Amino acid sequence: MSGIRYVRGDATVPSVKGVKLIAHVCNDLGGWGKGFVLAVSRRWPEPEAAYRVWHRDRAANDFGLGAVQFVQVEQYVWVANMIGQRGTRTGSKGVPVRYEAIDRALGHVADRAAELKASVHMPRIGCGLAGGKWSRVEPLITGRLTERGVPVTVYDHGDGV
Repeated sequence: MSGIRYVRGDATVPSVKGVKLIAHVCNDLGGWGKGFVLAVSRRWPEPEAAYRVWHRDRAANDFGLGAVQFVQVEQYVWVANMIGQRGTRTGSKGVPVRYEAIDRALGHVADRAAELKASVHMPRIGCGLAGGKWSRVEPLITGRLTERGVPVTVYDHGDGV
């Protein structure tokens, strides 16, 4: 048992009490416009604006694979912009997902979740446009979050599986 709770619904609308941290994967090119980020932007403008500034000023900050930017969007809700994909397209170097970067980013998310006493909510990160396999991502979440006692809910959107 992974310790991850799976539900059908929208990861941007977690229906639990307490502090919530919504984690998702971003690319390292500064692109924001497809996939789960659209749902994030429909609810809050701050994560996209912060990501774009973070990317633009990357020469002077930690922007890069494995880094995480935490953006508070409501009193008890934070969004974690995790840089976990190299580029946006599948090419000669394979799919964009970078499991090592997601693993490192999840470590930062676990630390912040512990500080905030937050639960973590996410779609199946790295498995949409990034082209990753859930069988590789799920153990990273278990190892970095649930084994540290951080409650994690993964959301499957829509009616079908």
